Amino acid sequence: MKLLSLKYPFHLKNTTTWALSILLAASLGLSGCEDTKLPPSSTAAPSSSEQNTEPVSFWVATDTHYLDKALEDGGTAFQSYVSGGDGKMLPYSDELAEALIYDVQQKKPKFLVLSGDLTNNGEASSHKELAEKLKRIENSGTSVYVIPGNHDLFNPWARSFEGDKQLVAEHITDKDFTGMYGDFGYNEAVSRDKNSLSYLVKAAPGLYLLMIDSSQYNNNEKYGFPQTDGRILPGTFSWMDECVKVAAEQHASIITVMHHNLLSHTSMSVSGFKLNNGQEALKMLRRSGLNLVLSGHIHMQDIRRDPPVSEENKAASQALPVYDIATSAMAVNPHQYGAMTFDPSSRAVTYLTSAVDVEGWAAASGINDPHLLNFKTYAEETFAGSSYNKAMNKLKETTFTEADKQSMAEVMAKLNVKYFAGTAASSIDEIKAMPGYKLWEGMEGGFMSGYIRSMAENQEQSLTSLKIVLTKQ
Repeated sequence: MKLLSLKYPFHLKNTTTWALSILLAASLGLSGCEDTKLPPSSTAAPSSSEQNTEPVSFWVATDTHYLDKALEDGGTAFQSYVSGGDGKMLPYSDELAEALIYDVQQKKPKFLVLSGDLTNNGEASSHKELAEKLKRIENSGTSVYVIPGNHDLFNPWARSFEGDKQLVAEHITDKDFTGMYGDFGYNEAVSRDKNSLSYLVKAAPGLYLLMIDSSQYNNNEKYGFPQTDGRILPGTFSWMDECVKVAAEQHASIITVMHHNLLSHTSMSVSGFKLNNGQEALKMLRRSGLNLVLSGHIHMQDIRRDPPVSEENKAASQALPVYDIATSAMAVNPHQYGAMTFDPSSRAVTYLTSAVDVEGWAAASGINDPHLLNFKTYAEETFAGSSYNKAMNKLKETTFTEADKQSMAEVMAKLNVKYFAGTAASSIDEIKAMPGYKLWEGMEGGFMSGYIRSMAENQEQSLTSLKIVLTKQ
């Protein structure tokens, strides 16, 4: 949720959606993709790589929102855009990408998944620069697989920033996307959907990635703004069924990847994050034995399960549990990705969040910018400060005393930092004991007080780690 990124057109000021960020600000075909070659028949002798049963390390990152440095001069227009936005660390967008490359080169995961919103607002030069960086990752021995998000294609909000002006920048189409990112999944695809930019790729022995294009972008230019809600097309569902058959021939497992969320990751009544046809998608996945989805979009770190862990009625307990891991945005504090493993012999998958090592990259690169050398502290303080200021702005017209407003804003700042990291449970007792929290609790109505309550809810499971066993097709 981009600091509850509500994703409504925010004029041209900011193209995301504070739904857990703007919440503070707002209320506060490809047609023509080819069905390609099927894998070798399961009766064929396995290659040496197929006989490898060693666990595989891989990462998932999302919402990088990369902005080409050439598109901003640090002037007043850019500063205003950043301060009015949803918490993205755009001034250090390039440095975050470089730090991610550094981490990959140091730790050498087998592959890296990027699940959409690769760029800030679909700027052509941002896509071009990011694709060049991804080439460096692949040249280091790590494969990269991407899908687009709602910010990436046909985006009328693509902008550059010069002095006190925002200028329209060139954006890209779906065909441009598959051309620019062909080496990062599309060219290796076992099958591609004719209806969207979805594809199936074999990422490791015994493991396929079902990369689903859930974004709606064909009417963006007509509307004049990027459509933020997501869906899976009927034809894509049919294609997904065929992909399951392909994996079954190989007795392999599947991890599904999409930008939009399969399940709801907040109790707040907000739209645009969960797939519009999420229930249909859930039924299809469960019917096909697909029990793990990797998503992004909402910007906060969260793991949900259907049925919930607490569900005890007999019908629900007999349903295949399906997990949706929403990895928090790489562009937003704490700037983390999901470090994962897959064990071909047991089909066990593990997930654990890990912050990108900006400080290590900066030191190794001889950079003397104190913000980068102390990035963890700087990023957290910046995010907390933004949350504090938005809360104070929301409370401006209330009858609370100035001291009370400050106390309430301190709660928002502290809780929002933990919430977006997926670690609110570790500090919730301390936060609830703060005077400002009691004031929020006593506040009747209003989006902000509801947001505070939603952040403080008890969680049934860890939101930053998971271990499950994938089903065999």
